[in-house]
Amino acid sequence: MLDHKKLAVIHIVKKELKVGEAEYRDTLEKVAGVRSAKDLDEAGFQRLMRYFARSGHYRASLEGITFRQRMYIKHLLEDLAWDTAHFANFLKKYYKTSETGLLSKKEASKVIESLKHILAGR
Repeated sequence: MLDHKKLAVIHIVKKELKVGEAEYRDTLEKVAGVRSAKDLDEAGFQRLMRYFARSGHYRASLEGITFRQRMYIKHLLEDLAWDTAHFANFLKKYYKTSETGLLSKKEASKVIESLKHILAGR
């Protein structure tokens, strides 16, 4: 049984992908052999996340931020307890954008390293 944070990640991804209920259930069954995320075990969760990461939905171009980078940034922001406005200001100041989705893969790596450094300094 998955913890509530992992279930929340699945539902965030479902919403971001704009996946309908039937398609979502079919994907769960195809990838992990279950019809409900509540029935996933850790291995099923990992398979589902790899499926979403490879789906191509999270990259506007080959150079764009990856799904894995997006999720890691989200995790770091939770650890830092930064709200959306604070992070948007950080991006504007240091990366000249206010949206994570507009970062290149290389810029996203730099953002991740910056956030890890800030977290380590606490």
